[in-house]
Amino acid sequence: MEFPTPEPTGEEVLLEVTHSGVCHSDLHIWEGGYDLGSRGRLSLTDRGVVLPLIMGHEIVGRVVKFGPEAKGVKVGDTRIVFPWLGCGKCERCLAGEDNMCQVAARSLGVYQNGGYASHVLARSPRHLVAYDGLDPSVAATYACSGVTVYSAIRKVMPMPADKAVVVVGAGGLGLNAVEVLKALGHKNIVVVDISAEKLEGARKAGATATVQAGGEDTTARLVEACGGPVDAVIDLVNGTATARFAFDALSKGGKLIQVGLFGGELNLPLPLMATKALTVRGSYVGNPQELREVVELAQQGKLSPLPVSTEPRSAVNSVLNRLRDGKVHGRVVLTAA
Repeated sequence: MEFPTPEPTGEEVLLEVTHSGVCHSDLHIWEGGYDLGSRGRLSLTDRGVVLPLIMGHEIVGRVVKFGPEAKGVKVGDTRIVFPWLGCGKCERCLAGEDNMCQVAARSLGVYQNGGYASHVLARSPRHLVAYDGLDPSVAATYACSGVTVYSAIRKVMPMPADKAVVVVGAGGLGLNAVEVLKALGHKNIVVVDISAEKLEGARKAGATATVQAGGEDTTARLVEACGGPVDAVIDLVNGTATARFAFDALSKGGKLIQVGLFGGELNLPLPLMATKALTVRGSYVGNPQELREVVELAQQGKLSPLPVSTEPRSAVNSVLNRLRDGKVHGRVVLTAA
């Protein structure tokens, strides 16, 4: 489909997209909604998405034009585009917590056209992040995969470096989580997945131990691998099965951080929530400052690059099919060529 190229006004910056990552959450948009378990299904319409929509939220682009109020940017600059926009005017947006806006979500690739297009409109130069010294294909993934796991991990920190942190899911997010934990000095990282192949990738990335999920004894095997009940679980899948075994593995005072959108529901035994002082907390992407911190870790050489392959933008449908079928290792990034 052909759309008119946006014209920047005010602080807006128009970028020609050079790289755009394909993310698992794009599948949920592509498929039309989210599984809410016994509450049914949350459709795109219910979420406020208006079609037609150009997806893509892991964006790197080249500045081609900007509005008269945009400061600190020039034509030719290449930048990561922070995509998790809110209304831009509420208390949270003005405090730099755009992703937590309660007025009107305006995320690129979700509520307005994103990086699968030839051009994208950034709201302000403060939503652009320089990535000097980094591969742009890898840098693009930090806008979602990187900042999402970083923000989730921050919600369980600080922790003693030798205490087990469990990462559920060994795909692109999971591998990034291993890298971020290592960069923050953590030394006990246990990764859970149903795929033996993906778990091998997690071990190569630096996971201390791995557990292959499946069967009624997943929780018991996870607790054994961690040397006892777990203080922190980052669930990057967040489906009914993973949430259940993750919750059951928690120690007293343990935290379950729910990130993924696989769907379903978790029935909580309420007395245990109180008597074990448990925390079940959602984590939604991250804010612009957290994205800058992730990029700084990468520029300091503390993050090994996520396995990334590139495909031309025209191959987007086949890439989405491969991702849906579990045939993608790491991330696929679309390029303009």
